[in-house]
Amino acid sequence: MTALPASSILVVEDEPAQMELLVYNLKAEGFRLFQARDGDEALLLADEEQPDLIILDWMLPQVSGIEVCRQLRQKSQTRHIPIIMLTARSEEADRIRGLDTGADDYVSKPYSVNELVARVRALLRRTRPGSDGEMLTYAGISLDTSQHKVSRDGATLKLGPTEFRLLTTFIQRPGRVWSREQLLDRVWGRDKDVDLRTVDVHVGRLRKALSKDGEPDVIRTVRGAGYSLDTEN
Repeated sequence: MTALPASSILVVEDEPAQMELLVYNLKAEGFRLFQARDGDEALLLADEEQPDLIILDWMLPQVSGIEVCRQLRQKSQTRHIPIIMLTARSEEADRIRGLDTGADDYVSKPYSVNELVARVRALLRRTRPGSDGEMLTYAGISLDTSQHKVSRDGATLKLGPTEFRLLTTFIQRPGRVWSREQLLDRVWGRDKDVDLRTVDVHVGRLRKALSKDGEPDVIRTVRGAGYSLDTEN
């Protein structure tokens, strides 16, 4: 069985030692990592990469973590991304402020890396059910991640492993437009030498499989932007 794409995490931390510790341990747990060392870079990466989760330090240069959190929650592209705040502040009022701004969890420094990883996994289980082998559905399409099966309106579909990973990516966030570069990173992995044209080929195969027996095409091509799973074609 082909493994599901690893969850991606954006770590926003300006202290090099803390960043190194987090990156080392999260990579060891199998996560894909993006790194930002200030608030502006964090906002840019969150918008471009659409990570599955953000670990966000409160005390950042220029734009604070609280302000980053506030801006992420105001934008439709990023408001759904779960956020864990890291901070040396331990006062109850600060914790409440962080949660009220939109953070999903709050960890005070110094913290246990094992506990942080456990919180990351727990939050991902709540917000990315497909990673736990559950059933994902959209527009009559059902994808069973544990049994590696796909059907549409009750009819079983035969998908190759790459098309299955593509559909998993699409169906986890219906309506979200994915660029070819983002699909390449998420489905094939950054270290693979794959041409962008390959993405188009596999999306075409997936589109053909989903539209079998005259079913409506639910993969939308956004000119100059990429693809999305969307009934608003």
